[in-house]
Amino acid sequence: IPHGSPTPGHTCLPRSCIYILPRGPPGSSHGPLCWVSAGPWSLRHLHLDLRVSFAAAGAGRLQGRARLELRCERDGAGGAELRLDAHPALAVSRAALLPPPGGPGDAAGQALPVESRPFASYGSALHIALPQAPRAGQLLTLLIDYEAGEGPGVCWLSPEQTAGKQKPYMYTQGQAVLNRSFFPCFDTPSVKFTYSATVKVPEGFTAVMSATSWEKQKDNTFVFKMSQPIPSYLIALVVGDIVSADVGPRSRVWAEPCLIEAAKKEYDGVIEEFLVVGEKLFGPYVWGRYDILFMPPSFPFGGMENPCLTFVTPCLLAGDRSLVDVIIHEISHSWFGNLVTNATWGEFWLNEGFTMYAQRRISTEVYGLPYTCLEAATGRALLRQHMDATGEDHPLNKLRVVIEPGVNPDDTYNETPYEKGYCFVSYLAHLVGNQSKFDAFLQAYVNRFKFQSITADDTLGFFLEYFPELKEKGVDSIPGFEFDRWLNTPGWPPYLPDLSPGQQLMRPAEELAELWAADSLNMEAIEAVDIMGWRTYQLVYFLDQVLQKSPLPEGNVKRLSKMYPKISKAQNAELRLRWCQIVLKNNLEAEYSKVKDFLHSQGKQKYTLPLYRAMWGGSEATRALAMETFSATAPQLHVNVQNYVKKILGLAAAEA
Repeated sequence: IPHGSPTPGHTCLPRSCIYILPRGPPGSSHGPLCWVSAGPWSLRHLHLDLRVSFAAAGAGRLQGRARLELRCERDGAGGAELRLDAHPALAVSRAALLPPPGGPGDAAGQALPVESRPFASYGSALHIALPQAPRAGQLLTLLIDYEAGEGPGVCWLSPEQTAGKQKPYMYTQGQAVLNRSFFPCFDTPSVKFTYSATVKVPEGFTAVMSATSWEKQKDNTFVFKMSQPIPSYLIALVVGDIVSADVGPRSRVWAEPCLIEAAKKEYDGVIEEFLVVGEKLFGPYVWGRYDILFMPPSFPFGGMENPCLTFVTPCLLAGDRSLVDVIIHEISHSWFGNLVTNATWGEFWLNEGFTMYAQRRISTEVYGLPYTCLEAATGRALLRQHMDATGEDHPLNKLRVVIEPGVNPDDTYNETPYEKGYCFVSYLAHLVGNQSKFDAFLQAYVNRFKFQSITADDTLGFFLEYFPELKEKGVDSIPGFEFDRWLNTPGWPPYLPDLSPGQQLMRPAEELAELWAADSLNMEAIEAVDIMGWRTYQLVYFLDQVLQKSPLPEGNVKRLSKMYPKISKAQNAELRLRWCQIVLKNNLEAEYSKVKDFLHSQGKQKYTLPLYRAMWGGSEATRALAMETFSATAPQLHVNVQNYVKKILGLAAAEA
């Protein structure tokens, strides 16, 4: 049942319950489900007992015992069976029903029949037979013993895939529906619960989790507790050779020993500034600590907003703090996504559209409106590229996506929930017409729905409830801008926020790119432009313009490289990506080594795949460079990225 204002036939359940979303009509927010039905059960608490061991080669093993504290919410429904999300890579050896605390019965519990059955390509259903149908209000504690290996949510890295190259490493990645291969659960964002964990790891390794508290005990055992209710996808674990350093009153950075000094230098004092602005705008930060874990170079993503412990790519360690603002997006998830969560993956924009808006509000406060508009313009360009590639009327270009049974929600991932979602939230702000009033609404929205999972109907209903004068005007049905059109019609956003303040930064970048694209270089005009004060997104915008105009006249790129070492010798990954693309587009063979060095240094999908596409689409020399580089770096790449590169190079079909 979606949390929020009660509607006929819906009851608001206590916090930390399982919300069973009814299947609605086609196009509704309550589309076909991506998880097994939780039946009449609410989950009060999950405890995990884990033992992690690394193998000599390949995947290690995770031995687990999950204890689920359940409550039956109503009589009769579901019969004498409990169903959980699981995965073929999760081998369950035993399920048992524990006796009530202080009551009679075997402390080891009453063994229960358990069977794994097919469910979808991305998981299976665990059917557990209960002794009898439960009664409303009855409390049950279930134990499940299992072992997990190489499931999609449990990633085992060889030493070659780490920064230190000395020890193996293990991490979990839950979003969207991958944690069912880490532990049996109700793997849906509509279910929130508290959790705790005890994790035993080999000597010389440290365990960290997305938890509000942790402590190390004897025998290299770590104890964690998450005191706030969260959905299953936000439970995360890392085991590796990692250390930490404080960078603020409530923040520390975690990294492999060889990266920790760079991480501390880059982020010392930075996180607290962003948190303070976020609290001023959106209300209290409820998670206690905000730590950042710099993942090994093979981590294929930019970041993952696990509460209390954000995972990020080491590509953010530019050496000059020029990419620290990237973390604002993950910090913004502390309110939008982690605290107020989309109840279904079909309405992912509730997480990401609000987070993009929050990110840009914090950025405006810290860096000013022109710079934020410039960053937003790059986001709009990505949305344009995506819609041009798919066609505007593609069904994924709606904010409310119907995810059909058996379809992996990860396969629906694209720019639309981020940037079209941002445009919709900006449109709501435009309707209000006053920034401080809309900021106050966002605080009230977070406070109303905190620790809950909600639908777009809840969000928009609350908006109209908060602004009754707008409801009276019928702003939800203005022709061409109807809320229903925003949600259910694919295509370009009906409203675009004004980004013209960014022109004062865009125009100089455009004019400089024009100068460098000329057949005869006007060095006097070029030298009159000082780029030393330009921040990352202005430089990115300049390089994107140069790339669009490439190949440049003979010799121009070589002179550009010599004139701007801030760009051609940058450690900033966003600049390195674009400089490498320019080098390849202009066949600047003298700097092909920079392409190779960049691909050796990291394995982030966003940077790796475009460069292999550029190499493979270029000359014989760049094709040879692609094969040589992949041959040398393949072992350090995440398996998914390896497969994508193989497909680009025609070596094998991409695997799921």
